[in-house]
Amino acid sequence: MSDTPTPLLRAEGLVKTHYGEGAPAHAVRGVGLSVARGEFVAVTGPSGAGKSTLLHLLGGLQRPDAGRIWLDGECADSYSEARWAMERRKRIGIVFQFFNLVSNLSVADNVELPALLAGVPPKRARTEREELLTELGLAGKERSMPGELSGGEQQRVALARALVNHPPLLLADEPAGSLDSKGTREVMRLLSRFHQRGQTIVLVTHDARLASAADRVISFFDGRIADDATLDGTPSRGAGISGVLELRD
Repeated sequence: MSDTPTPLLRAEGLVKTHYGEGAPAHAVRGVGLSVARGEFVAVTGPSGAGKSTLLHLLGGLQRPDAGRIWLDGECADSYSEARWAMERRKRIGIVFQFFNLVSNLSVADNVELPALLAGVPPKRARTEREELLTELGLAGKERSMPGELSGGEQQRVALARALVNHPPLLLADEPAGSLDSKGTREVMRLLSRFHQRGQTIVLVTHDARLASAADRVISFFDGRIADDATLDGTPSRGAGISGVLELRD
């Protein structure tokens, strides 16, 4: 038996093609990767490379045309939409570029909602929300509506919402993509802080500054992994790369 710990997230042979007007778009072409517990992985690459599609596959927001995904050693092939929704409430937190907050709910309700949906008692959900908002510099904003906040504040609310259930895995899709440089630094600092506490993070970004906060960077190009290395320059042990291109940035 191997002593290698079970990866928190593993994918093999993922394929996803988008069909619309014009030629089919081959967004993800046979991608495999493995993410260890406690890792901070940044997936970088140009716009249109397929990074966000990959993240959506890993979070069950889209289904692959082919390939398999394991969450903490459990194969997700048979997961229904309802099961994936449950996983996203309990085991996978997701942060999006455009925040995706519920516009007609207060900050407090936006953050507490995933906890309540996951069956957390209201009193505990409120305590978790209060602690997170205080830590993220949002104390006093509980009654505000999302539209009354700056972009950076909205992204911090989205981060609190994603983390309120203490999910083992945080997926972040261009979390600073619509923020100014100050907001970008803020998001980078917060992700680093949670990673230092043991949070596993997979971040999709085209921003080299954000990627520099990770301890492993995957370069994604034309639907495939072009490079996978830890930031000290050594190839990643957990790469599990398939469909590799001989490309370097």
